[in-house]
Amino acid sequence: MAERVGGIIYLAINGVNYQAKGAYTYNIGRPKRDGVVGHDAVHGYKELPQVPFIEGEITDSGKMALEDLLDLTDATVTLQLANSKVIVLRDAWYAGEGTGNTEEGNIGVRFEGISGEEVR
Repeated sequence: MAERVGGIIYLAINGVNYQAKGAYTYNIGRPKRDGVVGHDAVHGYKELPQVPFIEGEITDSGKMALEDLLDLTDATVTLQLANSKVIVLRDAWYAGEGTGNTEEGNIGVRFEGISGEEVR
């Protein structure tokens, strides 16, 4: 049986849906491991924190205020994927540039947060 793994997504900020478009990327903020190498061998690894994020584009509808997006802090951002997983950012802020594009009415968005999780 074929399973849907990509396609339709939904983006919400504090429970308000936004018109997501294009490809999104995300990171739930788990520590990143890098190898530690000495002159004799691999000694092990170190872990460094990562900032959890959700990044993509939204359509700039006439109802949306860009200033509200730019001022966004302490938010909950959810990205529902086509495979039914939900990525949740908590205590999130808008970390994008706020640059719009007139050809298709899109704005690049990047949200970063204190914590992120994948809900299945």
